[in-house]
Amino acid sequence: PGAPRPGPAPAACPAPCHCQEDGIMLSADCSELGLSAVPGDLDPLTAYLDLSMNNLTELQPGLFHHLRFLEELRLSGNHLSHIPRQAFSGLYSLKILMLQNNQLGGIPAEALWELPSLQSLRLDANLISLVPERSFEGLSSLRHLWLDDNVLTEIPVRALNNLPALQAMTLALNRISHIPDYAFQNLTSLVVLHLHNNRIQHLGTHSFEGLHNLETLDLNYNELQEFPVAIRTLGRLQELGFHNNNIKAIPEKAFMGNPLLQTIHFYDNPIQSVGRSAFQFLPKLHTLSLNGARDIREFPDLKGTTSLEILTLTRAGIRLLPPGMCQQLPRLRVLELSHNQIEELPSLHRCQKLEEIGLQHNRIWEIGADTFSQLSSLQALDLSWNSIRSIHPEAFSTLHSLVKLDLTDNQLTTLPVAGLGGLMHLKLKGNMALSQAFSKDSFPKLRILEVPYAYQCCAYGVCASFFKASGQWEAEDFHLDDEEAPKRPLGLLVGPTENHYDLDLDELRLEMEDSKPYPSVQCSPIP
Repeated sequence: PGAPRPGPAPAACPAPCHCQEDGIMLSADCSELGLSAVPGDLDPLTAYLDLSMNNLTELQPGLFHHLRFLEELRLSGNHLSHIPRQAFSGLYSLKILMLQNNQLGGIPAEALWELPSLQSLRLDANLISLVPERSFEGLSSLRHLWLDDNVLTEIPVRALNNLPALQAMTLALNRISHIPDYAFQNLTSLVVLHLHNNRIQHLGTHSFEGLHNLETLDLNYNELQEFPVAIRTLGRLQELGFHNNNIKAIPEKAFMGNPLLQTIHFYDNPIQSVGRSAFQFLPKLHTLSLNGARDIREFPDLKGTTSLEILTLTRAGIRLLPPGMCQQLPRLRVLELSHNQIEELPSLHRCQKLEEIGLQHNRIWEIGADTFSQLSSLQALDLSWNSIRSIHPEAFSTLHSLVKLDLTDNQLTTLPVAGLGGLMHLKLKGNMALSQAFSKDSFPKLRILEVPYAYQCCAYGVCASFFKASGQWEAEDFHLDDEEAPKRPLGLLVGPTENHYDLDLDELRLEMEDSKPYPSVQCSPIP
């Protein structure tokens, strides 16, 4: 009496696994040990068991029967081609089962029937070609299902009818060519559906009927010929991907049934035409990127799409920007309209949150006083490769945040400097009529300058040669004929030291620049 009671016996850890205790429960890491059989002395209190990346080829029935508290079992990366009926019997608490990267040719259906608590099942990267109707029978708690990277040729419609709690599923990286009507009609809890990297050419009009809670749909990298009109039933869709397909047209009011869309990925399609109303009334859409749709011609009507922050419409043949564009897009931060046919620009002063504008490779010929006025957040402006002849003296005066300005290859004769004091990058190459010299005072923060003529770099200290300043020789001295040339290097350092000292002009220049009170300007072309 009075003696301390002994605590629970220490948990046994099967050699050569690594184990950790959490309270009375045990985690056993037996991964990457070259095991050809499951250790037989697993502790009954094991909650986590990792047997991945071993050499297991079979599982004996009843092997895990005593592990009533096991919640996660990892068997990925082995050589399992078949799993017998009672392989998982007794695992009443199992929530996560990982069987990816094995050699399974089918669903181990009868073995799965023993797992009433299963929530997450990974069967990806196997050789599964068929999913029978009763494959997931009894898995009423299953939330996540991976069937990607197998050899499926069709959607396992009947098997999926038994999964009312499923929230996320991937059937990507298979050989599916068609999605029939009502393929997922009982998956009312599904939030995420991945179908990318298949061979899907056709979607039934009602393919996604019943997916009342779907938020993410990935159809990227397929062979779709037409816009997937079946998405109209997905009222809660937030992210849609159908890039890298063969879709040529986006119809009018294409996303009318998806008012919650935030992101649409549809680049790398041969899209030629887009209905002008295609992107209307998407109040949560923040990014719209459309490249190469040459038949658009007319800027899309974005009425009701008020949260757009990034708009990219390149190589689309657009000639005109609507005067009310900024009223429709008050939150726009990035506007990319390069490689179009725009000649005139309206005032963008209502787009006060703009940070970047790309208008390169257009036909713009003039910048007015109010074109960019009041854009106090603008940091980068690219107007290169246009036909700009004149810029109003006050055109940049209110751009207090501008750090990059590119006017390469235009037809400027003068550059107004008012408002450009914060510039760090200024590119003016190709304006052959622009001969004015720029003083350091105009651009006190400049780091990179590209100008039409070399002498315009002189204000930034790259014209003066420290050799010439020392009066040692003239540049002409370096143009001697071979016969007249001295037999050893011209002597900055003569005698025995010349073999031990090599004057690095670049290093010397850097040292001189480092001694300056401000960093040097990279100005080109160098005189």
